[in-house]
Amino acid sequence: MSTSRSDQTGQSATCPDPEPACRGQLRTFLRTVDGVTIDAAYDPGPHPESVAHGTGGAPSGHPADLAIVVAHGFTGDLERPHVRRVAGVLARYGAVVTFSFRGHGASGGRSTVGDREVDDLAAAVAWARELGHSRVVTVGFSMGGSVVLRHAARRDEGMHPDAVVAVSSPARWFYRGTAPMRRLHWLVLRPEGRLVGRYGMRTRIDHRTWDPVPASPTESVPLIAPTPLLIVHGDQDAYFPLDHPRMLADAAGDHAELWLEPGMGHAEHASDDALLARIGAWAVSRAGALA
Repeated sequence: MSTSRSDQTGQSATCPDPEPACRGQLRTFLRTVDGVTIDAAYDPGPHPESVAHGTGGAPSGHPADLAIVVAHGFTGDLERPHVRRVAGVLARYGAVVTFSFRGHGASGGRSTVGDREVDDLAAAVAWARELGHSRVVTVGFSMGGSVVLRHAARRDEGMHPDAVVAVSSPARWFYRGTAPMRRLHWLVLRPEGRLVGRYGMRTRIDHRTWDPVPASPTESVPLIAPTPLLIVHGDQDAYFPLDHPRMLADAAGDHAELWLEPGMGHAEHASDDALLARIGAWAVSRAGALA
């Protein structure tokens, strides 16, 4: 997994590299194992002194070497306001890596709507490790939720997360049981839909169908244990009804936690700051305490 460092900025002069909490904000392009360039950004999170004294907004037990990698939903990218808001709240609990999936924003390639995106997430997790973070938590929304589940199930050496959060994730593929999902299938499968995606949503979608079909989220979650897993879903989700999170929780067995959020809709837009703060606190507690 290679990374380009030419666009990195904001290095801190107050303490030596490679202390992860001492870096400033960074922006770079990563390269996946299949050669796709991925636009990525790094926020170091709370200053280590404010963390130690409990004055930076993070819990006093905040691990300074924790990084949270955010995987956005379909048609998102790292510069979208809702993704920046998510990153801003989670940055109170650790460093945050955001990135744009292939075919989204400034990243290269074309979206495969959750298939090869696992390699994009793997590149982002590897970057967090290269930056010195020994604990990494992946947090994914909608399509990104399915990606974090499948990535954790692969258990790649050196790139496996220490905890996983899937928000508004589907449980199975090809679901068309709601109007928003029928519209999404039109967007992905029809040439005119892909044109709308490209020019109206800044999302370039691959015209090829999956071959082979990847393991579904439900097939993936039993392979994640013993890594801590949190499944979050709103009871007003217009895309995926409650049978999806319940299928995931049932497949995960006793090792997963399920939060069914009253009044919540779908993904990042529906995740208010209070919920994101709870997710951040969960990440800190499950990824391990300071050494």
